[in-house]
Amino acid sequence: MNLINKHLDKNNFHHSYLIEGARDEIIPELLEFIEEMGVKVIGNPDFVHISIDSFKIEDARNLKSYATEKSFSSDLSAQAGKKIFIISANNFLLEAQNSLLKMFEEPIENTHFFLIVPDINALLKTLVSRFYLISARQGLAEEVKDAERFISLSLQKRIDFIKELLPKKDTENEEEINAESNNSKALKFINALEGVLHSKLVKNFSGLTLPGVPGGTHTVQNSLQVCLQHFLKVRKFLRMPGSSVKTLMESVALVIPEKVY
Repeated sequence: MNLINKHLDKNNFHHSYLIEGARDEIIPELLEFIEEMGVKVIGNPDFVHISIDSFKIEDARNLKSYATEKSFSSDLSAQAGKKIFIISANNFLLEAQNSLLKMFEEPIENTHFFLIVPDINALLKTLVSRFYLISARQGLAEEVKDAERFISLSLQKRIDFIKELLPKKDTENEEEINAESNNSKALKFINALEGVLHSKLVKNFSGLTLPGVPGGTHTVQNSLQVCLQHFLKVRKFLRMPGSSVKTLMESVALVIPEKVY
């Protein structure tokens, strides 16, 4: 599919790449590129592939510890001594991101990282700035369609929509590595909501009633500002361990004006 190959050059190999997109589409292409470099992806202790739902503080500590260990390679090939890590995760918890900041600020010689996430908006800007960024996203067409339907619903139907959006139990123990996590789904949906709300609200010059605020009206600017500020807070909490995705998304349903059109 050539989603990422055009960004990769084995003669000018960056120490850390952040790839935004669907892991099932990215990983096969990435593995092919690494093998073309002469690095074995099977039976090679210097090649590590981690695929996980939520990347936690313990995972960050383990990664830092292993990344600083000496390479196992002892042959004379062109790629001897090179260590490569692929980490794909639906969600990087805030503590884990903070723990990784220094490691990516000070590159380790002959050590290369590929982080794959569904949406870079879930990451700290200070962490993102340390990577060569590649976006392989195929757009948010489905999410935008759902967002447009969502904002037209009554409050109760929005709550029902949230239940359908997040079908899995919102627990720390239930991790499905190949499935998109509730956190990831919520973040992608919030991104789509932002775009849809902005395009709708700027066209509406009348007062808008907010659910849960009896008789309360806001100007278009205030309504949009309230929503965007709340989305920012929700994103922050989604990066924290133990947060209830369902509760956070229900708060999103509450803050969006009832009449947008």
